[in-house]
Amino acid sequence: MNLVTGGTGLLGSHIVEQLRKRGRPVRCLVRFGADLTWLKSQGVDLVEGDLTNKSSIEKAADGVQCIYHAAARVGDWGPWEEFQKITIDGTNNLFDAAEKAGVPRFIHVSSISVYGHRNERGLVVDETEPLGVNVHKWSYYTRAKVAAEQELWRRHNAGSKVKYSVIRPSWLYGPRDRATIARLSRMIRRGKAKLLGSGDNRLNVVYAGNVAEGCILAADNPNAVGEAYNCSNDGEMTQRQYFDLLADALRAPRVTKNVPYRVGYNAAFVLECLGHALKWKKPPMITRYAVWLMGRDTYFSAEKARRELGWKPTMTYEEGIPATIRWFEGGTKKALSDA
Repeated sequence: MNLVTGGTGLLGSHIVEQLRKRGRPVRCLVRFGADLTWLKSQGVDLVEGDLTNKSSIEKAADGVQCIYHAAARVGDWGPWEEFQKITIDGTNNLFDAAEKAGVPRFIHVSSISVYGHRNERGLVVDETEPLGVNVHKWSYYTRAKVAAEQELWRRHNAGSKVKYSVIRPSWLYGPRDRATIARLSRMIRRGKAKLLGSGDNRLNVVYAGNVAEGCILAADNPNAVGEAYNCSNDGEMTQRQYFDLLADALRAPRVTKNVPYRVGYNAAFVLECLGHALKWKKPPMITRYAVWLMGRDTYFSAEKARRELGWKPTMTYEEGIPATIRWFEGGTKKALSDA
């Protein structure tokens, strides 16, 4: 039995999909009231609860051979208390449950943002780099991810019987992406999207199904125990090429307008300051994290995963981006017809 947290989210759902394709049994920890339509179609066991509920976690972990932990408080806005409760405390609860139940294998989904918000031109970051460098003041997602991963390494170094590995994805896309694809599609169709800088910077964007395969490869490889892997790109892709593929799939004009990176970054900082001063519930139009994600010059290498795990993209950008748009447009049309 394999336990997946975050199974209703983007990466978690793709981990479920890839495990089921391999004929492996899956159990998902799901929140009360979550939309379980897709998960039920996969024939998985469901345990209601969440990362803050220790009894539900212990029930979910019972008899499990491997945990794939993809749940977290996502997004670049919101109160710190939520990131603390879900990403840090919730992950610690899951570590405790795994160790109590004697789960032999644990794949922790982290993020390349744990390296910090570095943006040195020409810098290529691999798994030997330190964590938490130059983290933005209000980047609660990154701070929480760093804290959760540091606790994992503390347990590993203390001799935990659970065999931990870490997967660090970059910006994810794919079917069942409810976080960014709607916003990007709307901006491109309305002609509001702009390139940050020249648009020629290498982009770390990766198909969620490819990362899911990386997670399974790590779980199956005994040499991956105690190791971290950047699953951060499906090959060479610039910011401009990414927008071109999105625009073509949307049958919309390509993005040609530019905003200097520093202008976008400074504008985002001003909006963040206003948002925190005025206690905005919704995020500002743009944040420094979003600007960094799209326009940075620093690149995150996935060569270790390719070399040690044999990880390679089975879904290319040329296939994955149109597939994501088809899923999105199909869901949009269905939502409109249902209304």
